[in-house]
Amino acid sequence: MGTRSCCQLRLRAAMSNSVPVDRLRFALDPKRLVSTAVSLVEVPSPTGSAGDVSDRLQSILEADGFTVERPAAGYEKAPAVVCRFDSGAPGPVVQFNGHLDTVHLPFVPPRVDNGRLYGSGASDMKGGIAAAVEALRMLRETGLLTAGSILLTGHDLHEAPWGDGTQVDGLIDAGHVGDVVLLPEYNADILPVIGRGQAVLQATITRAGEPVHEVLGGIEQPNVINAGAMLISRLAEWDREVSVRTHPVAGRESVFVGHATGGQMFNQSPNRFFIEGTRRWLPGSDVAATRAQYLALCEEVARATGTTVEPVFQFVRDSFQLDPEDRFVAAFQWAIRTAGGTDLPTGVKPFVDDGNTFCSRAGIPAITHGPRATGAHTVNEVVPIAELERVAVVYALTALCYTSPEGPGETDQPPAE
Repeated sequence: MGTRSCCQLRLRAAMSNSVPVDRLRFALDPKRLVSTAVSLVEVPSPTGSAGDVSDRLQSILEADGFTVERPAAGYEKAPAVVCRFDSGAPGPVVQFNGHLDTVHLPFVPPRVDNGRLYGSGASDMKGGIAAAVEALRMLRETGLLTAGSILLTGHDLHEAPWGDGTQVDGLIDAGHVGDVVLLPEYNADILPVIGRGQAVLQATITRAGEPVHEVLGGIEQPNVINAGAMLISRLAEWDREVSVRTHPVAGRESVFVGHATGGQMFNQSPNRFFIEGTRRWLPGSDVAATRAQYLALCEEVARATGTTVEPVFQFVRDSFQLDPEDRFVAAFQWAIRTAGGTDLPTGVKPFVDDGNTFCSRAGIPAITHGPRATGAHTVNEVVPIAELERVAVVYALTALCYTSPEGPGETDQPPAE
């Protein structure tokens, strides 16, 4: 019998007479949950300016009787939010972590209609944070958490390219980190166990002098568009080189150019050209070497074309890999089943998020799981209220299961052999 089956037997014996999901669902207050989500969404918080919504989250938690800390975590303009709920007995720390900033798009105020929440950040990810807050309340009100503690953290500087993720780094480095972490991003149907790292690549190519007509000396100037074309070609060669590094689940490494611009009209020699794209890598790749390779490539183009190339390698998040057999994974899957679902298939995380950082920098298991929401990074964010309720229950159950000395298991059926 495997480790997971042994854990299932122990927890089944411990919980067979009292399934906690019923007590948790009774404690869940849908109106309170929606009010929390609306209260967060109604405060505009583009990345770099999440101070006001951080204050709002602090006020919500303190009104509920929780104690809140506000460490700067490297960003004094918008100190992070840290809230702890301790069972009073030794045990693991389960962290709920979310970003309070939103992408830089026109602000859409919150609206609740036909069982759905609309507005900026509703999907990404203030709705998810509200669900995590409700899970915290449910655990305290039921008294079901008898070992370990919950750590809830909220922060700024998540969304790239406006943010660089360093406030999460600051939280980790200052010790505001649990033994495991749940992140309520809009990922509901896959349990991500691997993900590529990402950097934003930028290059500004310039030459001396002003823009000039082609026949009035422009043709004699270093051509920034030709230099840009050469750089794009070199990046395409780099993509072919790294594409041989593949993973059966996560796919291949890549170099991608998605934005290139320069010039004003057909017969003018411009003095500036701009390129922007991404570099994505698999676990085990050397990020410092990757950065050095990009800088060397840009330097090569500058020498060959007589232009100046100013490269930017903006590290976003590192790659990560989660052991599918980890006890945390088993606890999470137990919570999914106990809440009425079925085990999620494991797979690749399609985006990068702070879970990558918790895995790579803090060395702790991180699971990204949130509501089935739509419209992230658009002005049409929508999340079903029922999904927020589901996430709150799953988070509370995961915390109960992981902190239980008995470990994850089944409450309604015999374990599989």
